[in-house]
Formats: sequence, C-alpha cells, structure tokens
Amino acid sequence: MTDPRSEGRSQAIAAAIILMAAGLVLYFMPAIILALGSYSPYLAAGVGACLVLAFFVVFWLRARYQRQRGK
Repeated sequence: MTDPRSEGRSQAIAAAIILMAAGLVLYFMPAIILALGSYSPYLAAGVGACLVLAFFVVFWLRARYQRQRGK
C-alpha cells in the first residue's frame, strides 16, 4: 500500500504541472491568435476555443482515470 502523504504530494505535483503548462499556453495565446487571425479569423477562433477547451479536458480525463483506478 502507498503512503497517503506521498500520494497526495504526487497529485499536487501533477496538478501544478498541468496548471503551469496551461498558464504558459494561455500566456502565449493572444500572440498565437493574432498570428492565425491574419491568415484566417475562423482558424484563429477555432484554435482559441480548442486551447481553452483543452484545459478542462485534461482535468476531466485525469479525474476519469483516477475514478477507474478506484480512488
């Protein structure tokens, strides 16, 4: 059996890594959207929506995985 403290710590580390990665993507998102918007406004809107949606999808998939493991 695993130690509850180390399990909680690993979950916190995983969440911090996900939040930092999402923060970096969201930080550079305006530049990405403006660059794509000069090519196609529909492409820029689609990519922007996908980037924002990906933030929530990652946490949803992580919760689903943990539920399947019986946590």
